[in-house]
Amino acid sequence: MQPARVKICGLRDAATIREMNGLPLNEIGFIFAKSRRQVSPALGAELIAEARQLRGQDGNIPRTVGVFVNPTLEELEATLAVASLDVVQLHGEEPPVFCDTVRRKFGVNVWKVFSVTDNDVADAGSAGPDRLEPFSGCVDAFLIDTAGGGTGKTFAWQVIDRYMAAAAAIGVPLYVAGGLDPDNVQELLSEYSPNGVDVSSGVETEGTKDISKIKLFTERVRGV
Repeated sequence: MQPARVKICGLRDAATIREMNGLPLNEIGFIFAKSRRQVSPALGAELIAEARQLRGQDGNIPRTVGVFVNPTLEELEATLAVASLDVVQLHGEEPPVFCDTVRRKFGVNVWKVFSVTDNDVADAGSAGPDRLEPFSGCVDAFLIDTAGGGTGKTFAWQVIDRYMAAAAAIGVPLYVAGGLDPDNVQELLSEYSPNGVDVSSGVETEGTKDISKIKLFTERVRGV
C-alpha cells in the first residue's frame, strides 16, 4: 500500500517553506479565501516560487494547492494569472459543472471539499456516495473536513470508510483534514488508511507554522 500523501496547508512565509526541503510531503497549500491565514495573489506567487525549489523525500517537487470558497471564474482567472497553482481546492457549494469548467479552462487539478456534519454521522450509509457521485469525472480528489474548516477540531471518523468507498468508486483519492496533529495522525491512518492527510493548525504554535511540528507530523505519517 502506498503511504498516505501529506499536505501542509496555510503557509504564509518563505522561511518556513525553505525549511521544509527534503521532508516527505506531497502538497503545500495556500489560502486565498477569507481567513487569518489568507494570502494575496502576489504573496502567493512568491511562496509558490519558493515551494517549487523544494524537493520532497522522494525527490519530487511538492504540488501547490490554492484554497478558495465559492469563487467566480473571474476571481480564479485573476488569481491564477498571478499565482500559478497546480491544484484549485474548492471549499464552498461549487457544483460539479463549475469544478469541471475550472479544470478545463485553467488546466489545473480540482479538489472538492465536503464538511462532515452531524447528519453524515446519523446517516447509516448513503451520505458519502450521495454527495460524491455527482462529481464523477469532474474532480481529481476529494477532501473531507470538520464543518466550518480551520477549526482545529476532528469530526466523527467513523464516516471515513463511507467516503473512501465512494471516492474509490469514482477513481480519485480521498484526503482527510480537521483537527489532525502529530499526536493523532497515526491513529487515523492505522484505523482508516485514507489516501492523504491535510494539516494546518495542528502544526502551528500560537498561530504560526512550527517547523518542528511539521517535521514530526510528516515523520509520523511515514511511520504508519
